[in-house]
Amino acid sequence: MMISSIPKWVSNVFGHALRPNAKVVDTVYLSPQIKRIRFQGVISNWSFQIGYANVIRVSETEFRNYTVAYYDKQNNLFDILFHIHGDGVGSRLIHSLKINDELFVSPPRGKKLYDPSIKYQFFFGDETSLGVASALLPLLKGNNHQFQFYFELDEVNKNIPELLEFQNCVVYPKNESFRNEQWIRNLPVFKTDEWNAANFVLVGNARSVQMFRKVLRERIQGNTYSQGYWLEDKKGL
Repeated sequence: MMISSIPKWVSNVFGHALRPNAKVVDTVYLSPQIKRIRFQGVISNWSFQIGYANVIRVSETEFRNYTVAYYDKQNNLFDILFHIHGDGVGSRLIHSLKINDELFVSPPRGKKLYDPSIKYQFFFGDETSLGVASALLPLLKGNNHQFQFYFELDEVNKNIPELLEFQNCVVYPKNESFRNEQWIRNLPVFKTDEWNAANFVLVGNARSVQMFRKVLRERIQGNTYSQGYWLEDKKGL
């Protein structure tokens, strides 16, 4: 996991390497909390894998991880779906970004979350997961997978999956249900044997991911890929 901040002297030493390399060419709010920004930059050598994230410099010494939802190497374009909430340094910067603004975005890196050899694919996440889910959707469709998306979303964001044209998608309210082990055990995905050997991807809130993973370990035989993107009261996860 990339560190979320660096000392001022490190920023001064490596400031040239961290200079702005991406320009904002379009912005749109899909909800009061979800902002889609299209960037332009030299991305011809970037490796886009499901699960990889880009480090964005949000202040002189602060950095945050975000996932590319869409890219077009021919035209050097890429989209990121940002979840803007609270008054953190990252949220403040993203909210303020407008066309022609520039900032530093690193090449993608991380761990892969997608195994194309598995027919059944299940994805669980929240607002912070919409980008990686958007990148995954065309692969699932193009490779003729059987797939299912589960999202836990705030009320203000419940229509975002429909706007993004997700299929086979169930949206649950963000009411801590996914912290309840017995409630998770009763989810529809556990009602049939066909999902027993599925590829499960769990990302988003660390506590929800942890509980869901615990149930999966007891109930299924398939592979589980998990990564917490954020945790209450923890900065820069």
